[in-house]
Amino acid sequence: MTETKATTETKATTGTKATTGTKTALVTGANKGLGYEIAAGLGAKGYRVAVGARDAARGEAAVKTLYAAGVDAFAVPLDVTDDRSVTEAAQLIERTAGGLDVLVNNAGIAGETGPGWEQDPTTLDLDAVRQVVDTNVYGVIRVTNAMLPLLRRSPSPRIVNISSSVGSLTWQSDPEVNVGPIMAAYSPTKTYLNAVTVHYVRQLAGTDILINTACPGLVATDFTGGVGRPVQEAAATPIRLATLPDGGPTGTFVNDDGSIPW
Repeated sequence: MTETKATTETKATTGTKATTGTKTALVTGANKGLGYEIAAGLGAKGYRVAVGARDAARGEAAVKTLYAAGVDAFAVPLDVTDDRSVTEAAQLIERTAGGLDVLVNNAGIAGETGPGWEQDPTTLDLDAVRQVVDTNVYGVIRVTNAMLPLLRRSPSPRIVNISSSVGSLTWQSDPEVNVGPIMAAYSPTKTYLNAVTVHYVRQLAGTDILINTACPGLVATDFTGGVGRPVQEAAATPIRLATLPDGGPTGTFVNDDGSIPW
């Protein structure tokens, strides 16, 4: 299918049916930071972008900015921790775009941290841990399963899960590898997400759905307090995985430099 921009002029806040041949991508947590940059990058490649955002007003604001830059986008109110919100998001995408070709599971939280971003496993609040797991893992499962019926209808469906090298058990257990501070709530959710991704890959083997996991690295966003590399650089690998050609790799865990050990 040719990746072309929709030629029909649309209102950013409501959207209309995309023109035939336009691919649609949903990016969760896309109103700012890495998610926004992934949305912008996919839009620049001709994708129609569904901007998933928990805060509807912020989602609409992001869409207006994208639209002003020439990106065909529409807002999707989406709280990945809420079953009803996720179901309604899938219905909205169905009505507005008629289908879905790419899902980027970007939304995530770190949870409360102490000095130096540390999360001490001996003093963790279990309710706080549950909140991080609900967003970073259960949220991905909720959204993925809700969007799968739409993705299955696409001729070239792609799923990209945004993970982190801090979820690598190999690197976490190697004293020679600097994996940053102890984050006993956040890091294990990325290990969990990696494991879940592997099982999606196994379950969907033999289909056209390519599922890959990307580590963007430490990115200068609100998430990190502005510490890290430019968000435009960090978005490159997720965008590449979201736009893989048919027959491309599936089941990989990668950053800009290549494979990351599980």
